[in-house]
Amino acid sequence: MKDINDKDFGQNTITLRDNRVATSIIPRTNAELDRQVIVDTDVLVEGSTYAKFLEISNGPAEFRKAVFADKELHIKSDAKGLIYFVKSVASSQSVSSLIANGRAIYGGDVNAPTVKMKNCMVCGSIYGTEIQLENCVVLGGVFSSRTLTLAGCMIGTFNSPEVNASGINYLLYPTAFSVEPMSFLPGTEFWNLSLADLGSLYKEEDEKPNTGKIKIDFENDTQRTVLTDDNGTQTLINSYSVASRVLVSDLIDMEKMENHFLIISASLGNQILKTYSLTKSNGEKGPELNVKDIAEFFFNVLSGKIQVREIDGKVSFDELKKNFE
Repeated sequence: MKDINDKDFGQNTITLRDNRVATSIIPRTNAELDRQVIVDTDVLVEGSTYAKFLEISNGPAEFRKAVFADKELHIKSDAKGLIYFVKSVASSQSVSSLIANGRAIYGGDVNAPTVKMKNCMVCGSIYGTEIQLENCVVLGGVFSSRTLTLAGCMIGTFNSPEVNASGINYLLYPTAFSVEPMSFLPGTEFWNLSLADLGSLYKEEDEKPNTGKIKIDFENDTQRTVLTDDNGTQTLINSYSVASRVLVSDLIDMEKMENHFLIISASLGNQILKTYSLTKSNGEKGPELNVKDIAEFFFNVLSGKIQVREIDGKVSFDELKKNFE
């Protein structure tokens, strides 16, 4: 890998291949504001990146500071290898990462009017106007001001005027929201993982009692609420929550489930000075909590390679009585 710095950059196009950029890629003149940056195989950028167009043809590639693409950040569909944005990514127009076989990890938030992703993990949240996700993991929320399309994804929560869904999807938090009722293709499923014992699964141990995934019933788990602001303007919100069906949650020690360690370790991965690990039930050191391993785990859950059992809703009265005594 050859080291280069900003003195080696041209004005119009920068092509990086087998390079380590020790400085930031930041324009210094008006002419450099229109600069295009092309990344192709084995590239490390240690500083911040600004480009009018940022195109990534192939990985592995790593950007260790914030990235901004004025017009578009585009990862080619046939890109191979891991593409890792350690910090936040933004564009004034579009972030497009429709990757067929490779993978991209966004370590922070993603913000752009149009966001299209496939086979990507976002450790923070996504903010946009039109958001399209396929086979993606988002540990935070997905917030769209117009439309959201989900196809076989795992996300923390969502809020959008219009939501279209297909495939098998998962929510990490108890509730999600839309303005219009959700539209989904036949066979679409939503499962809530807020009471799943992801920590034990990450350690390859048996799941704890009274834990598991909960299937969301769109007929019975949807609440319609009218919100009124100080000016009297009313807004209708549809919320999709399993809160009314989780009486069993009172029997679970949420701290011992360790789900929060997985989510926090990934979302704060670029700010933590050391790598932590989970402790197995026998006291031995468990797997490390690093972003890449956590991403692999969540994608294995999403694909079904790691199976999360369905929660057993049968709780005896004696067990409830004992818990509340």
